[in-house]
Amino acid sequence: MLVERENSMNIDKNQLVSYINKLSEPKVLVIGDLALDEMIYGDTERISREAPVLILQHTITKLILGGASNAAHNVSALNGGKVSVIGVCGDDFQCGQLEETFRKANVNYEYMVKDSSRKTTTKTRISGSISTSITQQIVRVDRQTNEFITPETEAKVIANIEKAVPEHDAIILSNYHIGTLTQKIIDKTIELSNKYNKIIVVDAQRDLGSYKNITSMTPNLPDTEKSVGFFIENEDDLKKAGDKLLKETNAKAILITCGADGMFLCEAGMKPLSGRKSDTNNTNYTKIPVFNKSEVFDVTGAGDTVTAVYTLALAAGADPVIAAIIGNIAASIVVRHFGCATTTIQDLIKAAQNL
Repeated sequence: MLVERENSMNIDKNQLVSYINKLSEPKVLVIGDLALDEMIYGDTERISREAPVLILQHTITKLILGGASNAAHNVSALNGGKVSVIGVCGDDFQCGQLEETFRKANVNYEYMVKDSSRKTTTKTRISGSISTSITQQIVRVDRQTNEFITPETEAKVIANIEKAVPEHDAIILSNYHIGTLTQKIIDKTIELSNKYNKIIVVDAQRDLGSYKNITSMTPNLPDTEKSVGFFIENEDDLKKAGDKLLKETNAKAILITCGADGMFLCEAGMKPLSGRKSDTNNTNYTKIPVFNKSEVFDVTGAGDTVTAVYTLALAAGADPVIAAIIGNIAASIVVRHFGCATTTIQDLIKAAQNL
């Protein structure tokens, strides 16, 4: 059965399902800013006598993988734990919590580097509720070190990258700009990925042009606008932005995520394909609409999900369009849940069949 997409592009559901089933095969390495999300929940009890603030009766604390760790968690949920992380944590209590959360998520953290001069990045969200209302976040407390890692720690990270890259099929550089991904680490990772013919995908928020010779990147619309230096108001602007990033990065494809407007994929140096728009430079453009738009609850972590699933699909042999569609399906599933969430191959297959 075929699904009619915009620009008269036909997508074979059986082909989608075939590649979704292959997501369990590739081994993925995630390098970047590892983080822990601490979610504290309580029931509103009364106003404090000490200050005009709420007193919550604690009900539960949940530890969730965030930042680059969330991308790894998404991969692990699909490939049965064939995923490793490289990043930096502090020598503190929160590092122990992060390690335990990695263990529960079946993520290998043997390449993680401890640095006693840094804090383990932890974002604590305190939420309250009453019986007649939904749970709402009240305050967030961030614990992190914003400076770049020291040269000594950088050398340890690079040594682990040299060990790990050959053992994996695909690499994700996840940059939340908290200090792990120095330019030296970025360049070395890309160099090794290309040397060993690995898929390498970048998820970054700024300085997108500093990632040279990669497979792809997955910037969102606001970050794309900041990087290219102009506002994106229509499809022609998306093409112009995609072309600029393709030229600056020498990437094979740029996947711009546009929130409620779906995704826009630009593929470099391709012959025009049936049903896809192309310019005189043979760049293919594919607009992918959002799925299950009316069911969106929380977009937290959805970008990590797209990057993780898109990378897995590329490593499984899918072309960028098919990989982007599978990533889009995954995002449509996780946004139905509060906070960072993951999906499964079974959920992806069901969603693909119901398109």
